[in-house]
Amino acid sequence: MVPVECFFVLSALLFFIGVFGFITRRNLIAMLISVELILNSVDINFAAFNRILFPGQFEGFFFTLFSIGVSAAESAVAIAIIINVYRNYHSDQVNSIENMKN
Repeated sequence: MVPVECFFVLSALLFFIGVFGFITRRNLIAMLISVELILNSVDINFAAFNRILFPGQFEGFFFTLFSIGVSAAESAVAIAIIINVYRNYHSDQVNSIENMKN
């Protein structure tokens, strides 16, 4: 059986990779992938804390499933917005969205 600490290390690693990718990237798709990495690290934490605090129950797993559903809906909306930005400005960079302010 894998120790729970390994899940926490994996979750922290995914979280920091996601934050680093979100801050350093200017491509909208790469930023969306970074946000998804952050949300996946939260899902791993839900499952790991459920295993520690409530070993015989499934609340953490239900929160994880709900979070995955919300992440899927968020990704669909974000990709639709990115496609519309690309159609209007022929670029998927963050700088093209700043042109929408004018």
